[in-house]
Amino acid sequence: MQGTLAIDLGSTTTVVAYQGPNAAAELLALPPYSSCEPVVVPTLLWLNDPATSHPLIGRQVLEAGLAHGDGPQLHRDFKRQIGANPAATTPATATGSASGSASGAGPAPALPLSPEQAGALLLRRLWAALPPELEPQRLVLTAPIDSYPRYRQWLQEVCRDLQVPELALVDEPTAAAIGAGLPAGSTVLVVDLGGGTIDLALVALEGGEGRPAPMAQLLRFAGRDLGASRQALRCARVIGKAGLALGGRDFDRWIAAHLCPGVPLDGSLLEAAETLKCQLSQQEEGLVLWSRSGQPPVALRLNRSDLEALLRQHGLVEQLDALFDQVVAAAHRDGLALGQITAVLPVGGSSRLPLIRQWLAQRCGNIPLREQRPVEAVALGALALTPGVRVRDVLSRGVSLRCWDQRSGRHRWRPLFVAGQTWPTESPLELVLACSSANQRVLEVVLGEPENERRSEVVFEAGLPVLRQRPAGEGRVVAWTNQPPPLALDSPGQPGEDCLRLAFQVDGQGQLILEVTDLRSGRRNPTQRLGPLR
Repeated sequence: MQGTLAIDLGSTTTVVAYQGPNAAAELLALPPYSSCEPVVVPTLLWLNDPATSHPLIGRQVLEAGLAHGDGPQLHRDFKRQIGANPAATTPATATGSASGSASGAGPAPALPLSPEQAGALLLRRLWAALPPELEPQRLVLTAPIDSYPRYRQWLQEVCRDLQVPELALVDEPTAAAIGAGLPAGSTVLVVDLGGGTIDLALVALEGGEGRPAPMAQLLRFAGRDLGASRQALRCARVIGKAGLALGGRDFDRWIAAHLCPGVPLDGSLLEAAETLKCQLSQQEEGLVLWSRSGQPPVALRLNRSDLEALLRQHGLVEQLDALFDQVVAAAHRDGLALGQITAVLPVGGSSRLPLIRQWLAQRCGNIPLREQRPVEAVALGALALTPGVRVRDVLSRGVSLRCWDQRSGRHRWRPLFVAGQTWPTESPLELVLACSSANQRVLEVVLGEPENERRSEVVFEAGLPVLRQRPAGEGRVVAWTNQPPPLALDSPGQPGEDCLRLAFQVDGQGQLILEVTDLRSGRRNPTQRLGPLR
């Protein structure tokens, strides 16, 4: 089944979604890498030796009990560093070396992998795990807004060998907002609580007030790499941003230390703490059985009020307040009041905690809270942004119609579609033809191809391909070898009398289509396929 594939590579979880023609978007399960509820791939890699062994990915790392290790074999939190300024990397988020090939090509690297190598390995494994019945015609990826240009370059390298005709990219805040159903032109406070970081970003989406709506940016079109194209970056504008290297895994450590004081925080204990945290996002009390090596299992219990007290004790609310104040101050400098924000958008697994929702309600007042599907919103928004990136091509040659010019007394060529025009066309080109002689019974349709249209580079404007226009001036037109039959009139026409309305289109197969209506009788002729354009 052909369709569009979206991959949202996240710091903690990676979401893969698919949308077939005339079908609803759905999250895609990729066994054995993905978890079941929700259907996501934990952003985890485990490699003993990248030169000889197959890596464990996602759920495999969790099931092997390796997700909370600290050795060089485990790779996590690498997404945040891809494309980031090395000087801005914090010790809490560093993973591996900053060296290595961006695409992961060449000799097998030594452990630990660079963030770029780890991300490339994960994306390529997910692509290889796609169900065989799917045939993605378009792959749309998401990128962090603060490192968009460098991240875009890395993605182009990673996806260079993937067999997909179209490759598109959209920034994460825009995708999250569109996925949550917000309109173009909105101003959105995105509150992202991931496994290792908390990020608040106030962004203004493109569009609104008569301006073009946001759409994914093409990196590849019809199999052509657009790395050298002049298309402008189409990202949300950041009004204010603040972040902290603290996240869901730190919450797990606090929970584990609270329930089992003095016990080493090994992988199994941290996994039990994470399970409790997830349970308390949905219910008032959590219970999980945990056992140390060679010992009987122990019941670990925690209720929601105790968890919230624990998070407050470690200063989480004060840290959130400080981040929020930074962003609000930036908004005021931009002339934006808090009440002018369209919506607050929580994303990331930890944003489901009731304490976080309470804090958002207290600090954001009457600003609407869009809290549906916080984990999947970015991937679903990426799919929603791709209808604007339809499979469209450009004409390398134009087509003209020969018409009689009553004033000059000779035939002239009237351009219908010119080189560089996109197809399929969105609306028909309509012309009205009049008779040139008394009692005329037919009108000829003579088509030709301009011979001297200059071929030039494809550039992209507003995400769509266009060719630079050739210099002004009428060039030579070569008539088609096979011309359509003359169009019969229902009754004889007189000079200057409007008789026929012609509607030309180019369909999805590149065929020139003609619909003819007799203006005097109202009769519409059957649609004609006049031949392919180049």
